[in-house]
Amino acid sequence: MNLSDLTHSAYIAGLSGGLLIGFAAVMLVLFNGQIAGISGILGDLLQTGKGDKVWRVMFLLGLITAPFVYQMAFDLPPVVIEAGTIELIIAGLLVGMGTQYASGCTSGHGVCGISRGSIRSIAATLTFMAAGFVTVYLTRHLPGL
Repeated sequence: MNLSDLTHSAYIAGLSGGLLIGFAAVMLVLFNGQIAGISGILGDLLQTGKGDKVWRVMFLLGLITAPFVYQMAFDLPPVVIEAGTIELIIAGLLVGMGTQYASGCTSGHGVCGISRGSIRSIAATLTFMAAGFVTVYLTRHLPGL
């Protein structure tokens, strides 16, 4: 990697995004005592009887509005989705089932769990990553899939 490559906007955007995710996770733990696992935040929001809905709604609204705020200052890259509606629905259901089996999602395990040294989170994240590697290899590099 050339030093001049570090000024490329993709590196700056990636670094900035990572810092913001880490900052948000730290602030949520410090001020709310909660882990920034998106599946847990959304799942608990949808459950009746949970009394801590305001911060969950605000956190999720922040996730939804962030691209629009970013777009005010910078151009967003084009989004190209190569999957059909049925494929996206199946993928979403599989991700939802995976978060149930893993007792959390990539944000909860990968960002927050690993930083806390959780062995369960490290194992879950390695499993997520391995499944992603295998899926990309099968769908991009093997003919006929």
